[in-house]
Amino acid sequence: MTQADNMKGSKTIAVHWREEEKLYPPTRFIGQAYMTDPAVLERFSEKHFPECYNDYAELLDWFQYWHTTLDDSNPPFFKWFVGGKLNACYNCVDRHLEKQRNKTAFYFVPEPEGEPIEAWTYQMLYRRVNEVAAMLRDFCGLKRGDCVTLHLPMTMELPITMLACARLGVIHSEVFGGFSGKACADRIVDSASRVLITMDAYNRGGKLNDHKQKADIAIKAAAERGAKVDKVLVWRRYPGKYGSATPMVEGRDFFADEVLKDYRRQQVEPEVMDANDTLFIMYSSGTTGKPKGAQHCTGGYMAYVAGTSKYIQDIHPEDVYWCMADIGWITGHSYIVYGPLALGASSVLYEGAPNVPDAERPWRIAEALGVNIFHTSPTAIRGLRRAGSEGPAKYDYHFKHMTTVGEPIEPEVWRWYWEVVGKREAVIVDTWWQTENGGFLCTTVPGIHPMKPGSAGPGAPGIYPVIYDESGKEIPPGSGIAGNICIRNPWPGRMLTIWGDDERFVNVYYSRYIDPKSKGWRGWPYFAADGAVQAADGYYRILGRLDDVINVAGHRLGTKELESACLTVAEVAEAAVVPVPDEVKGVLPEVYVALHPGIEADERIAQKVEAAIIQDIGPIARPRRIWIVPDMPKTRSGKIMRRVLSALSASKDPGDVATLANPEIVETIRSLVQD
Repeated sequence: MTQADNMKGSKTIAVHWREEEKLYPPTRFIGQAYMTDPAVLERFSEKHFPECYNDYAELLDWFQYWHTTLDDSNPPFFKWFVGGKLNACYNCVDRHLEKQRNKTAFYFVPEPEGEPIEAWTYQMLYRRVNEVAAMLRDFCGLKRGDCVTLHLPMTMELPITMLACARLGVIHSEVFGGFSGKACADRIVDSASRVLITMDAYNRGGKLNDHKQKADIAIKAAAERGAKVDKVLVWRRYPGKYGSATPMVEGRDFFADEVLKDYRRQQVEPEVMDANDTLFIMYSSGTTGKPKGAQHCTGGYMAYVAGTSKYIQDIHPEDVYWCMADIGWITGHSYIVYGPLALGASSVLYEGAPNVPDAERPWRIAEALGVNIFHTSPTAIRGLRRAGSEGPAKYDYHFKHMTTVGEPIEPEVWRWYWEVVGKREAVIVDTWWQTENGGFLCTTVPGIHPMKPGSAGPGAPGIYPVIYDESGKEIPPGSGIAGNICIRNPWPGRMLTIWGDDERFVNVYYSRYIDPKSKGWRGWPYFAADGAVQAADGYYRILGRLDDVINVAGHRLGTKELESACLTVAEVAEAAVVPVPDEVKGVLPEVYVALHPGIEADERIAQKVEAAIIQDIGPIARPRRIWIVPDMPKTRSGKIMRRVLSALSASKDPGDVATLANPEIVETIRSLVQD
């Protein structure tokens, strides 16, 4: 029995993961890193909080300095850099012109490999952002404090439109390009946007996809709920050539590239924004219930993403940085647009799927552009790993730094990332944070901390995590017991509130563990709804959402731990574990695995997977069944849709799968599981 099992009456998650060995950053990396002195961690310790974050804010240009670093008089509605005034667009574009106007801000890489790569300098970015800002102001009638919905794919028009909004003080709400018209409508209604900015079509998966059709669906669905959109600006992927089969609506729809001609060479003075004015709304992507609009401010958010981009991502002026995320997610907002641009970085913006025309495309791009900082998700890493280990060695690229973000990464996958993709030359930061957080919460500081496969590391500088059990008791490091990870203190990148719903903000993120007698920030820990365990060395291993726990005969098993055990089997490329009802034990885990290319499925592999689970976790975790499938049902961003697998295992309708990247696989798996 584990120590977790012995905690009477406590709803803890059993943890069986072994401690991994530590690997130290390469000497070459440390020699050039921004942050290498461990004394800096003392500067960001609790006794120097909140003033430690002034270091991040000083990375920005302010029209007026702040008089109060943190106002915590009305928790949890914390305000940062009170009295300060600035503009996000000015900090990302204008201030770089004097010394580096001809430096590349973005390399735009189209998905079709035959199309030329575009190099957008800071001067070019400045010109285009000003022209778009004038168009939004004068043609669309948008002004400071208005909210506009963007439903744009990964082309240059997306960051340009975001920056134009920020220049005007207009709040932007970008909807991930892969989302449906219905999802776009939900966000239009909640944000009360009266302007929608979209695109006719874009390249993904080797074809030009019709995107404008989603706009018509969104506007119709929003109108049925009383939200009227007055204007639709449609960027054309190829200017002058309409790529959609959906007709334009006269008087409502306008081609942005045509309208823009009337605003050539116009300049717009950046709005002087208060530090706590809203910069953007980023909606959560939940499939049920009303989406939560994380409302992010200007000053605190910009300071936090600039600071973490510099000291955690270690982006230097001479680096070429590539974050493979979509700007439709918070990672793209923070670590493609606002953070890197605030530092004057050169970044890669890639349009489509990374495996087009083949899985070696990322390494060709990295070689061609001299990319030396690479930032992607465990989902993408697993996909690249499944494609094979030969690709990276063929290409002459050299990463100094690699990031993983978005979900926990299994130690086996981490080692492949380090050995094969990073060629044992790069330092890895395995980060943990959320849409609501703005930037990294747990991470190693790459020039100071050793790496540990599968572990996110300690709290980021100035972040003080804690793990509580269900009763609010702190779980000590090294106990082997998992619980609810929380952050004891506020930080500048955290959202202001949920758009239009302060009560929901308090209930979702703070009601669990507040101390009603406290004053100031100390009695208001942020509840992340993620499970975690802390090792004796202070490093945190994130176990995933608290909902991703299977209760087997009273034993709470984290699905991520079971999946990690599956991936120790050499033949297995991807794994997903879902709960299924059982008459005796209530619930049992059911396992789906996809194999590396060229490996034939047989019962021997299933037996090896079962043995690995029993060896790593114990007989209590023995799965009801192991299914070997040709592929997993995935979203367009590559995430495995476990709810679909769960429905198939339970012989239920998996629901609408039309928006999946590979909807045809659902029927293949259904026939395997249910016939």
